[in-house]
Order: sequence, then C-alpha cells, then structure tokens
Amino acid sequence: MTNTSLTFFNEIHREALNAFYLPQEQEKFTAMPNEALKKCEEDSGRQPVVIEANGKTVGFVVLHKGENIRDFTANPNAMVIRALSINHPHQGKGYAKVAMLQLPLFVSKHFPEVNELILAVNFKNDLAKKLYEKVGFVDRGQIKPGPVGPQYVLHYDL
Repeated sequence: MTNTSLTFFNEIHREALNAFYLPQEQEKFTAMPNEALKKCEEDSGRQPVVIEANGKTVGFVVLHKGENIRDFTANPNAMVIRALSINHPHQGKGYAKVAMLQLPLFVSKHFPEVNELILAVNFKNDLAKKLYEKVGFVDRGQIKPGPVGPQYVLHYDL
C-alpha cells in the first residue's frame, strides 16, 4: 500500500484542494473541499484534514466537535466526520479506506478527550456505507434527515 497519511490543512494544500473534481453523482453526497474550508473558517469546532499519498494531496475530511454536532448526538465528547472525499483521479486506490483506518489514532492523538466518532451517510450511498462498516463503524439504527434524503448515522467508539 502506498504511503498514505493524515495531516491538518495548511495553505500549501489549498491549490490542490481547489482543483478537486468529483462526478455529479458523488458531489451530491459531500461538500467539496473549498466549500468545507469556508465552513471551517467560520466554525472553530471544524478542523480540516488532508489525506496525502506519496506526497500528493489526494483527499480531504473535516473533523467537527462542539455544540454544532448536537443533531447527531448528545455525547459532549463525540466528533463528527464530515465532507470526506477523494479527488476523482485518485479514487479506487484504497486511500479512503486507509485514511478511515488511520482516523481513530489521529483523533486520539490530537483530541484525547474525544471518545466517539460519528458520521452520516446517505441511504443511496451504498459504497460509502460499506467502506465505513468495513473499517469498524456501526449502524445503531439512528437515522437523520440530510440535504439529499435520509442518512444512516454510524458510530465508532474510541
């Protein structure tokens, strides 16, 4: 497997993230990195994280904690994973899976108070749901409305 790592967003990543491309059928399920970065600048509870492989920026994800995740959970020590995407030319190479496997350790290292990871995945996004379950996220039957229909809420205890 390639050398894949997670790192906090830095200005050196902006150009690659602004050049992100996702097909329309994927784009409806996630925020593009440039949109997600704007939200991170407005909400200090959102931390942008870059997925790098062999020195290239291949993906993006936002780690979100604080009051603005209460529609997911009442757990004050939970963190929501948002806006996960892999740039289309880099898809199918296992980067999302490796990044998701690395996230629990990354979060524990940088946010030791966090004891649960949560994410929402659209009912129609089967591929993503299978990936999240394969890396250990659990469907506890919680469903929430989303921008393009109902979403499964998946949990990962740290």
